[in-house]
Amino acid sequence: MLDQLEEVATQANAELQKASSAEELETWRVRYLGRKGQLTNLLRSLRDVPIEERKAAGARANQVRNTLEAGYTAKKEKLDSSTTVSIEGDKIDISLPGEPIQIGRFHPTTRAIKEICDIFISMGFQIAEGPEVEWEYYNFEALNMPAEHPARDAFATLWVDYHTPTGARPMLMRTHTSPVQIRSMEKIKPPVRIISPGRVFRYEATDATHEWMFSQVEGFAVDKNITMADLKGTLFEFARRLFGQDRKCRFRCDYFPFVEPGVEIAIDCFMCGGKGCRLCGNSGWIEILGAGMVHPEVLRGCGIDPDVYSGFAFGMGVERIPILRYGIDDIRLFYSNDLRFLKQFS
Repeated sequence: MLDQLEEVATQANAELQKASSAEELETWRVRYLGRKGQLTNLLRSLRDVPIEERKAAGARANQVRNTLEAGYTAKKEKLDSSTTVSIEGDKIDISLPGEPIQIGRFHPTTRAIKEICDIFISMGFQIAEGPEVEWEYYNFEALNMPAEHPARDAFATLWVDYHTPTGARPMLMRTHTSPVQIRSMEKIKPPVRIISPGRVFRYEATDATHEWMFSQVEGFAVDKNITMADLKGTLFEFARRLFGQDRKCRFRCDYFPFVEPGVEIAIDCFMCGGKGCRLCGNSGWIEILGAGMVHPEVLRGCGIDPDVYSGFAFGMGVERIPILRYGIDDIRLFYSNDLRFLKQFS
């Protein structure tokens, strides 16, 4: 019996020294100190030892058990307090600084949309959204562009094949967010002030200044006695909040089929102060959006009497804002998913 105890003690101590993980240590405990472990079985067999040897064997068995239990406790504490842990076979020093967490950030287009919307919301406008796949009626006809109207040529349209039981019905990927204004005027009675951000689509080749998909924010206000002065005051305040309080605005005549009269709005170049540079094409001015008074036929088509109500509308390309602010020379960068580009806008 004594020889067996010494053999178990020697073997257990050797294996205990080799245990290098919590899993290996638990396996060792079960093998030697568990209910069916080797040392436990030897203690149970003491009843078969002759009486003259039993006392010495029992004392040695208790010594071995106490030694192994103390060794197990010490080894466990050492493993628990170790600064090195094993994860999937790789050793990591957990006292070293960890890997920095990648923090997400808004896309520059999303940041521009949020900033634009915040400005107009503070002026009393509400946000409205509409479908990106739109009926031809809302995209063109309701905006004073019936079939064969020459203004349609300015929109390179992506058409969608759509057939109903009664025949085909013209559907397309919206070329601007103005259809949201029509849908809003059909549902909401004046007074109403709406802005509509969203993606729009054009069937055209892409280059540094053109993209087949981009974002717009358009808005309108309809009420009694709204005049061009209201339009100018609203957009001048918008330009100052977005580009700086010292900005100057220029309004010039332009043509859009759904407004009359139509204007383009430009600000003095914030790079050269209006003296002329590469950014403004040496003109001293940078165009930022188009606008005008809502055409009476558009109001009439939405069930609004143009003899009682009037309104103004405006629209802008969102990507143009960060392009001007940060000097971005290629619009395709916005949708290339290049992290080197996107990480610059924190």
